Amino acid sequence: VKYIEQNKPNLLEHLSTCKSPHEMLGAVSKTYYAKKMGIDPKDIFVVSVMPCTVKKFESSRPELSENHMHDVDAVITTRELVRFFKMSGIDFNDLPEDKFDNPLGEATGAAVIFGTSGGVMEAALRTGYFLVTGKELEKIDLEDIRGLEGVKESTIKVGDIDLHVAVVNGVGNVGPVLEQIENGTCKYDFIEV
Repeated sequence: VKYIEQNKPNLLEHLSTCKSPHEMLGAVSKTYYAKKMGIDPKDIFVVSVMPCTVKKFESSRPELSENHMHDVDAVITTRELVRFFKMSGIDFNDLPEDKFDNPLGEATGAAVIFGTSGGVMEAALRTGYFLVTGKELEKIDLEDIRGLEGVKESTIKVGDIDLHVAVVNGVGNVGPVLEQIENGTCKYDFIEV
């Protein structure tokens, strides 16, 4: 979002209005979960463990807060978490097994893909495909784009529509993709960065 705000403000209207998954969970934790458990939202401190440092900036954005309370209070990277565990002498191999807690109800393994590059797009495509066709989307084959580092694309047929999608890994790879879109050499219906 920040990249588009600073470099391509004319494209702002094309960004998704959805919060990122970790921000959604933060908001749900401080509203639905707080009410369900009888906890004052001010007593809930949400920490996100994310692979990307950009999430630290994202969580500080004023539009991701309500009543002077951020949806996510702190973000640490997976590397920072590993460093913390090492400094604290915690070895995951020595931790006892524990059962999954489901404070918000049943869960599926689908959420696992959100943490991978292209995971949000894949989840959205699978849901949309099912809603349109009534069938499960078997496979999404993302292929490298020749000449563009860190960018993969695919075309998914959903009913009568061919959706052209791309996954861009890293903000530094966004510029070349946007240039191709602006000069008409490629067209995408959905891009995940």
